[in-house]
Amino acid sequence: MGNPLTRNLKPLAIPGKSAPGEAGDLAAGLYIVATPIGNARDISLRALDVLKGCSVIAAEDTRVTAKLLAIHGIAKPMIPYNDHNGREMRPKLLARLEKGEAVALVSDAGTPLVSDPGYKLAREVIAAGFSVIALPGASAVLTGLALSGLPSDRFLFAGFLSAKAGERQSTLEELKGVRATLIFFESAQRLADSLAAMAAVLGDRPAAMARELTKLHEEVRRGALSELAAHYEKVGAPKGEVTILVGPPQEAVVDSAKTDAALKAALAFMPVKAAADLVAGLTDGSRKALYARALELKDET
Repeated sequence: MGNPLTRNLKPLAIPGKSAPGEAGDLAAGLYIVATPIGNARDISLRALDVLKGCSVIAAEDTRVTAKLLAIHGIAKPMIPYNDHNGREMRPKLLARLEKGEAVALVSDAGTPLVSDPGYKLAREVIAAGFSVIALPGASAVLTGLALSGLPSDRFLFAGFLSAKAGERQSTLEELKGVRATLIFFESAQRLADSLAAMAAVLGDRPAAMARELTKLHEEVRRGALSELAAHYEKVGAPKGEVTILVGPPQEAVVDSAKTDAALKAALAFMPVKAAADLVAGLTDGSRKALYARALELKDET
């Protein structure tokens, strides 16, 4: 019967073509291929199969991808696909799919479609009725989250903050109430300023700065936002790619005696729901919990 944990796993399907592990043609479609974020060995066997078997590789920067291909002994034609030429290149890539070609999409590092124009290509490929196949792999977002020590059950990737102070503050204000760990990409040169802005708008939450993930000089520094801001203001901008992770807002400690007093006072001259809504607005408490408590107090009178 085989191992029950693995017997249902299937290799990459290549209908009518070469077996997985051999270089050969793939079925037509767009293959979204995750590549390493630092360590060149962080690439899946399935990703290597696709890079060997595809018709062409659409790369964010062909020079960067050429180095990865050379490490793994792969020679394939490449075409650039990035923010600058995306509008021009998408029709050409769709034409290749129309001819039955397999197109592999890669970014410089990590999983395509995260902070790059890949999603526009995937959207048009789907609209045109062609297959889109995703090959999961390295991600600075998930790697940073795993190393941060911050809650990982709920998180929001917010991309890059604006370099303009006003726009950055507006974005942080929008995110202030999100009850999840927040994840940002940031320029190392703006790191200290961004951390200080986060502390001012979000409050002095626990946070982590992760850089050079999976590389030789990987660093993860943890602490309060104000501490991290002060550190990088003092030592200057670090080297490498930076990921900032910020813990969720702290739950407010509810003073039950005060909320009960407020509810009783409100119930003296308004219905239960209105009383609960009023006190929730004053205390930033849970309307549902306050409504339930208001019903209990109403029954006691």
